[in-house]
Amino acid sequence: MSVEDALRLNGPNTELAGQDAELPTLIRNAGVAARFAFEEFLHGKIRNRFTRKAYLHAVKRFSIWCAERHLDLVRVAPADVGRYLDSMMVSTPTRKLHLAALRRFFDELVMRHVVILNPALSVRTERHQAVEGKTPEISIQQARRLLKAIDCSHDVGRRDRAVIGILIYTAARVGAVAKLRRSDFYRSGDQFCLRFHEKNGKVREIPVRHDLSLTIVDYLEHSGIQYASPTAPLFRSTVRKSRKLTQNAMTADDMGRMMKRRLRDAGLSTRFSPHSFRVTTITDLLEQGVPLADVQYLAGHADPRTTRLYDRRMQRVTRNIVERISV
Repeated sequence: MSVEDALRLNGPNTELAGQDAELPTLIRNAGVAARFAFEEFLHGKIRNRFTRKAYLHAVKRFSIWCAERHLDLVRVAPADVGRYLDSMMVSTPTRKLHLAALRRFFDELVMRHVVILNPALSVRTERHQAVEGKTPEISIQQARRLLKAIDCSHDVGRRDRAVIGILIYTAARVGAVAKLRRSDFYRSGDQFCLRFHEKNGKVREIPVRHDLSLTIVDYLEHSGIQYASPTAPLFRSTVRKSRKLTQNAMTADDMGRMMKRRLRDAGLSTRFSPHSFRVTTITDLLEQGVPLADVQYLAGHADPRTTRLYDRRMQRVTRNIVERISV
């Protein structure tokens, strides 16, 4: 049985690692100390649920690989980790993610005296350097076309125009937009601001340009959310195709599906995603000569190298060069 088949039989991750059904075999067979260390690693040290899900998958997959070779936890050596990584038919970034998960996992086991040394610590993977992100860039003309195609004669249209406007004019992540509450849109002095709750517990205040503030206010006034509870979601889901807003917040997935519908209505490619607006906004600002540090703050990046991954100016230069080849 392959690792993939075993993972399918185990079912999806439900983050119930404390139950025997979710404990990897490698941990279950190693005793109480290993179980304690695993649960502390997964639920005590990792606070981001997406990281937790990815790391749980990585450890379970490695556990299945070890079980197939009758390899106990205390006998895992660096060579075993290396062979496991070599056996993975995945991309280099995915392989690096699995190695990172195993390193943190075995670190916890060392701290709890389950194993003596971390076998993943000395293992290396291939070098991988991304000079440009993979997110497709939506052009400024296409973004304008998308906004103009939205029918704003009803609450759902006004809501969707406000969501897409925020994605464009603040370069915010769609997850942060989905978390917005009524009190996160407020007036500060002579302008409106949005308070975003980003990943890793970051809270950022971004000024709202005049036309976007009018769009949001128009949505709030017509939908009745203007006088809702401060903790009420700013953007709400709908009841199927009734165009009636519910009391429930739109999720990031809801916003992604909404954008796909709006792209189809505007006759644009559905390859674009909410993240495409970050690429467009960052590239546009850098093209206008805005300092990298300012663009980095707007994007909420801790490292300027991450901001540069969104910069598509070099891609345009390269395309211009290849079009000039005379062959």
